[in-house]
Amino acid sequence: MINEVVLNYILLFILFEVYEVLWQRAETILGMLARMHWYYSKSVFLFLIMHPTFYFSIGFLMLSDYNTYAVVLLLIKTIDIVLKILLIEQVFVKKEISQELTLMLLTKVNSLFLYIGLLVYPPLIFLAL
Repeated sequence: MINEVVLNYILLFILFEVYEVLWQRAETILGMLARMHWYYSKSVFLFLIMHPTFYFSIGFLMLSDYNTYAVVLLLIKTIDIVLKILLIEQVFVKKEISQELTLMLLTKVNSLFLYIGLLVYPPLIFLAL
């Protein structure tokens, strides 16, 4: 049986992840980037606040005494945010996009794709504790 504390961490993370999915949801990756760019253009700090799973990962890393799985969770979330910022800068600020990247950004996204984090991250939380 799963410990109540572990279950609470997993449920809290799932709640945060669903929040992120809902505000980022769009038909294409470009649509998702456009939604993120709106917050990013207001303030980088606002953009970062819109990612509560990142802060959860930082706190969880400290609570788990820097467990390897918690480090992996934080690393994945950090790479995710860095890639989003780099893509926003490339597409909306520099406006230098290759033809291949344009095709990728205009590809429709399956709605289930957005929920992959709900399958990947909770096992890491479970293994970390």
